[in-house]
Amino acid sequence: MRLLLMLIAATLSAAVDGKVVNRTREKPQPGAVVTLYRLGGTGMQPVQTVKTDAEGAFRIEAKVEGPHLLQTIYGGVIYNRMIQPGSATSGLTLEVFESSRQPGAARVTQHMVLLEPLGGVLHVNESIVFDNPGKLTYNDPNGGTLRVFLPESVRGAPRVAITAGQGMPVERNAVPTDKPNVYKIDFPVKPGETRFDLTYVLPMPESSTFSGRILHGGGPVRLVAPRGVTLSGDGIQMIGQEPTTQASVYQVAGKEYAVRIEGTGQLSVSESGEGGRGRGIQTIPAPVYDALAPIIGLAFLILLLGFLLLYRRGSPGDARSR
Repeated sequence: MRLLLMLIAATLSAAVDGKVVNRTREKPQPGAVVTLYRLGGTGMQPVQTVKTDAEGAFRIEAKVEGPHLLQTIYGGVIYNRMIQPGSATSGLTLEVFESSRQPGAARVTQHMVLLEPLGGVLHVNESIVFDNPGKLTYNDPNGGTLRVFLPESVRGAPRVAITAGQGMPVERNAVPTDKPNVYKIDFPVKPGETRFDLTYVLPMPESSTFSGRILHGGGPVRLVAPRGVTLSGDGIQMIGQEPTTQASVYQVAGKEYAVRIEGTGQLSVSESGEGGRGRGIQTIPAPVYDALAPIIGLAFLILLLGFLLLYRRGSPGDARSR
């Protein structure tokens, strides 16, 4: 009897089932295509593809061992759900959303520009964070969900890595538009948080001045300089120091800026940090920065720099994680 029960249990567990729910409408989504992928050293291996029934339900006959990924496509956007080893495989919910070419509630909440002058070359890393608290996915394949201004002297194509939710970074292209030095990036901004990381290199300007232009609305823009590098310019105000890397943080006023760069340096963990613990945020007293918002912004920027350091040690995930 015990052996029979074990066999029955094994048979019942050899399946992945659940529902696809449209969170915009708060209704089950019929006719959605759901694919189960096996994740491993060779990448994503498809196991089985099914369609949801009239009630949005699906069932995939497969024994799940090791990490797997459930994926569905709705409105031209891919939605994923990870299945970790040992986790439940029954009664799962895959969420999808209606899409809009308009941003709606989605907006940029943070924009960090890291400047690393080294060996006559300026390395630039821009991290732009979208927050979408609504129930629509912002998706504009033609116009791009993000437009950025890049210096004319950029060497080669910029590298773009995008992280949505708890997913792995995936790479996309920055495509030139009909406007000089303006590029568009096509990636859906789903409800939740989406981070765009752009990396590019240019010769160090003879004037040691780096100029930028902000094309998005919302969100503060902060410049970051590694230890040994100082920035100055109109509308540029130093607001503190990130404790782990000892990088200096500057607030930018306005949509355009030109900053003079002095010194050389590269982002790294401070030797005095002792396992990542720094000396705390060291803000420069100024009446305009007495409010809580800059402190919160600095704390958020610590996370961004941490993500950047981790990303540099890893590599982007599969393009199908969009």
